[in-house]
Amino acid sequence: MNLKPISCCLGLTSLLWTATAFIQSTCPQLASAAQATAQYSTQLNGLLSQLEATSKTTQDDLGRLRIERWKTDGSYKRQLLANVDSIQRNLQGALPEMLSQLRSAPEDLPATFKLYRNLDALYDVLGNVVESSGAFGSKDDFQALSNDLSSFEGTRKALAERIGNLASSKEAEINRLRADLRAAQAAIPAAPPKKIVVDDNEPPKKPASKKKPAAKKPAITPVPGQAQAPPTQPSAPH
Repeated sequence: MNLKPISCCLGLTSLLWTATAFIQSTCPQLASAAQATAQYSTQLNGLLSQLEATSKTTQDDLGRLRIERWKTDGSYKRQLLANVDSIQRNLQGALPEMLSQLRSAPEDLPATFKLYRNLDALYDVLGNVVESSGAFGSKDDFQALSNDLSSFEGTRKALAERIGNLASSKEAEINRLRADLRAAQAAIPAAPPKKIVVDDNEPPKKPASKKKPAAKKPAITPVPGQAQAPPTQPSAPH
């Protein structure tokens, strides 16, 4: 009876059972990860919408400033005007692009950190404008810009917390996938080693003997100047 087909069938069956068990054990984890991703996206969309609203309000408040009327020297006014122009260009160009990129990839850690760094820079420059507004501008302008700065600060802190949570989640996911991979590799049955049967009673084979080539007779070279003897004729029978 040939056992090789049966052995192959058993091996395939074992492999199928292992793959099925791996999928069943992985599905709850995948569902949990998908649920966490959806929750993170919902929270992030709320944060980004709040940031967009703050950006629009800040642009309006900066547009109402009359820095040219402030009682300070001209070089300081020019510096403040340059700061305001830099903030406006960031809020109208760079920031919307970062928000769009993060919306399309909520778990993109580099994109999240890029937005955080941009908010950090905005906070520093806007803080300088707010401080100058309190010293030389109107009370209403100072109050409005202070509220904008506080909103940016709250968003920046929330984003920093999310960066830490996202990094921890990514690290845990990588460790879980590594553990699942090791478990799956350990569960796959190894192929049995091939058996080599050696018969000790079988006599060793003799090496084949090589035939020596027949020696060629050397050709007779006639000596120059000497008559060659005629070939001997066989004698007739008497």
